[in-house]
Amino acid sequence: MTMRRATAQDVPAILALTCAAYAKWIPVIGRKPKPMVADYATAVSEHFIDLFYTGATLAALIETIPASDHLLIENIAVAPEQQGKGYGRQLMGHGEKLALSLGVKEIRLYTNQLFRENVRFYLRLGYRLDREEPFSGGVVVYMKKSLC
Repeated sequence: MTMRRATAQDVPAILALTCAAYAKWIPVIGRKPKPMVADYATAVSEHFIDLFYTGATLAALIETIPASDHLLIENIAVAPEQQGKGYGRQLMGHGEKLALSLGVKEIRLYTNQLFRENVRFYLRLGYRLDREEPFSGGVVVYMKKSLC
């Protein structure tokens, strides 16, 4: 895989990949997940969005937001036809390296409680439950990991 930082020209591809990756969750929660309706034109200019390619094909992406004491993973998306190849694990490793390069020792993320396979995935990677909060008729699970 090769990686590069997204630019404004990548916004349509980011939205297309994200919508494809999250479409499976619409029947689970009864609405489009937040990443499917995000403003990626703004996100590209305010966040880090790193694009991962296999050859010329956009396979996955990770969107992160730096803070003074942590790095927030806002979105991680893998194209449906690329899932199951370990790219999610690679993206999470990239996020951890990015956090350390920014001088922060904690990484945070959140996901829908009904995205159970995602919660299990993050737990296997060493993330722990921080808190749960109601959101849009569901529950958001906040997780974090110390990188010390």
